[in-house]
Amino acid sequence: MRLWSLHPSYLDSAGLVALWREGLLARKVLSGNTRGYRNHPQLERFKHHPDPVDLLDGYLTCVYEEAIRRGFRFNKDKIHCHDLTRHIPLPGGQLDYEFRHLMDKLKFRTPHQWFKLREISVVQPHPLFYIIEGSVCDWEIIDRSRSS
Repeated sequence: MRLWSLHPSYLDSAGLVALWREGLLARKVLSGNTRGYRNHPQLERFKHHPDPVDLLDGYLTCVYEEAIRRGFRFNKDKIHCHDLTRHIPLPGGQLDYEFRHLMDKLKFRTPHQWFKLREISVVQPHPLFYIIEGSVCDWEIIDRSRSS
């Protein structure tokens, strides 16, 4: 499960579909409707919030909007769409780490997307997050080949 901190516009089609599915799974977990994944580190940012499902719905609203912009047919009825009114702090090091992780995937999976993104100098976060100083989050499972 990967709930990307970067803006969903950076994802290729496979990544966007996977994010939607994984976000819906996360929603089930946070709603208490499944026993698996309850302690998954990607959920840490959401599960300690007073209303984690609502927060995740805000997260997924942005994913849904990106999908519609691309002509996908995601089922909006699976979430309660709304504008983001809450924001979560995100260390800049986490955003950089995730962008490198994505670029490693895209280089082989979707080279034309990698080519488009390779010159980006300032990565935009998902609108749910705002950037603060700091390195990779404690909950991140670091792939040492990407940490430099």
